[in-house]
Amino acid sequence: MKSCITISLVEEARGGPFVLWGDLYDCIKTAASLGYDGVEIFPPGPEAINVKKLGPFLTDHGLKLAAVGTGAGWVRKKLHLADESQAKRRDAIDFIRSIIDVAGPLGASTIIGSMQGRHEGAVSKSLALGYLQDALQTLGEYSGAYNLPLFYEPLNRYETNQVNTVAAGVELLQSLSTQHVKLLCDLFHMNIEEQSIAESLRSGGNHVGHIHFVDSNRRAVGWGHIALNEIFSSLNAIGYRGYLSAEALSSPNPMAAAEQTMRAFRYWTGS
Repeated sequence: MKSCITISLVEEARGGPFVLWGDLYDCIKTAASLGYDGVEIFPPGPEAINVKKLGPFLTDHGLKLAAVGTGAGWVRKKLHLADESQAKRRDAIDFIRSIIDVAGPLGASTIIGSMQGRHEGAVSKSLALGYLQDALQTLGEYSGAYNLPLFYEPLNRYETNQVNTVAAGVELLQSLSTQHVKLLCDLFHMNIEEQSIAESLRSGGNHVGHIHFVDSNRRAVGWGHIALNEIFSSLNAIGYRGYLSAEALSSPNPMAAAEQTMRAFRYWTGS
């Protein structure tokens, strides 16, 4: 398993669950100095990532780009995949495609979390799920052209009424014909929704593509009450070798959260 830390470039999301904030390249230097393997970037849009500059800079600092988030499509543009407007759903898909087109050349997967939207008003539960299936099918194949999976993240009930559990996520993925969509399992959301985080990860098996490594209170791992011994037993059982990415609050400050995450990562992985 590999260590990863989140970097947010979205001012509108200030205070959200991202560890490092500010200048992208300064944040990369910080991640490298702490011994991380990779970074996960939350950009305001594709224009914030200079592929030709970022790739060599990451290499020079011994880091990989693990994933790129699309949440700014919702935070800044209020776009989501379950919108009753066909034009807005199309805009949401185009925004996600634009992120895939900067993440893909850098060997990174793209994440769909908050942009999955929710069913409400004129959009029934079944209709919203159908819109989501169609989008994941299309975008999974688009990501597959870069030989990379698309990461889909079940969220807790307070953030979406689409898919809240790993089991529901697996069912959704199995309804698709594309093989290029994997689950992003976030320990914070799972702590709210799953009867057992460890058993859910085991049942997710090879559908699990990415982990948001965070504690029960959305703080750095080790500063909450999640039973990590059981979780790592499950991750080892399913042969997980992806990233453990710190999508945590920068509390009490970014450096303290980053250092605590790395301490926890090294302790639990023995690295």
